[in-house]
Amino acid sequence: MQSLPGLKTTKQTLKAGAGAALGKGQTCTVHATGVVQQTGKKFWSTKDPGQQPFTFTAGVGQVIKGWDQGCLGMQIGEERKLLIPAEEGYGDAGFPAWGIPPKGGLDFTIELLSIA
Repeated sequence: MQSLPGLKTTKQTLKAGAGAALGKGQTCTVHATGVVQQTGKKFWSTKDPGQQPFTFTAGVGQVIKGWDQGCLGMQIGEERKLLIPAEEGYGDAGFPAWGIPPKGGLDFTIELLSIA
């Protein structure tokens, strides 16, 4: 796992991508699967039936901090694992509606599908 500058979130490339790298302010579409570190329980996946890929603007705070910063630099087709501590995820409150406990750490697998 590699550290992200100034963050506690770490990243690991699972599959290399190609082409331009995702930069701050660019809109991207990803497949994502999230697991609670403490329980090993999946709380969300865009690959589940009825779900669709997720689109957001990178590096501008539209998503949790660890994910927002952890996706920067990804290339199309790249798959990356992000280990996100609570303070860079949903914090002290967690996200009970998704089964994320207070101070819950997150394990995300992200696949970059496109950059707009």
